[in-house]
Amino acid sequence: MKFHPSLNLKIKGEIFNYRLFEALAEITSTWSQREAAKKLGISHAVLNRRIRNAEAKLGFKLVETTGAGSGLTPQGMVILEEYQRYLKRLNEREVPIICGGPVAIGLMDQLSRNYGLEAEIHTTDDLNAIKMAEMDLVDILVLDDPVHAFMYELDLIPIARDDLVLVSDGEYFNTVDELNCRNFVEVIHSAQRLAWNTLDQLRVDYEIKEVCSSPHNALKSVKNEKNLLTFQNRSFMSPFTNSFTVSDILARDTSHVIGIVLYNQKDEIKDFSKFIQGRGQKIIEEWGFKRID
Repeated sequence: MKFHPSLNLKIKGEIFNYRLFEALAEITSTWSQREAAKKLGISHAVLNRRIRNAEAKLGFKLVETTGAGSGLTPQGMVILEEYQRYLKRLNEREVPIICGGPVAIGLMDQLSRNYGLEAEIHTTDDLNAIKMAEMDLVDILVLDDPVHAFMYELDLIPIARDDLVLVSDGEYFNTVDELNCRNFVEVIHSAQRLAWNTLDQLRVDYEIKEVCSSPHNALKSVKNEKNLLTFQNRSFMSPFTNSFTVSDILARDTSHVIGIVLYNQKDEIKDFSKFIQGRGQKIIEEWGFKRID
């Protein structure tokens, strides 16, 4: 099955709808704003307003009018060519792209295989995945931390629950007070912020000594550096229970949902989402997450 999504672009911090680029393409084709509007099925006033609003945000002209008609400025042509380059890349892909944080992306791979959805799976952190989604390079966005959906006003579909465990190389902790004057490694853009917020509220005197971009690297640091600690998702630690010591002292305070955002509304994608929320919950439980139902 081929997917033909529309494309929005983020330029100078502003997101521009694909309708702007369709208008620019028609103006290039017809050399007339009125003819372009007619082909798009909108009034000349609507097209003109669409272009003027974009020009005001960008700070430069996109369309110029001469005796020969209307055409794109050099800046307008550069933007249109960039749009068409991304659009060509999108139209060439034959399978949906799933992208998200390292904790839940393995689960999504298993769910898609079980359902029979052929997809490309890409792992990054939540914020980089959102950037890719904003460029219409993602069909299903997977977020390890639901706060990012709130920050970006995304329509998050909860699919699982998880919490954080304290991880050490052989030391077990019974109380939060034992974390005073201890050193930690942080995984950026992860649900660890729930642990740091809780420790701050409890006035625990701790220090983040290292920062890394993946939970695997955090575990390597804990193993390689004496007395270094970290927090990890319980589901992520399931395969490592014999290699590390985990403590549940902040499990209740760090409970959170794992969710997906559908950037592609094709029936196959929506049916897959329904599967995840229904029969897929058994697989979610088998992978160390808690069911959402």
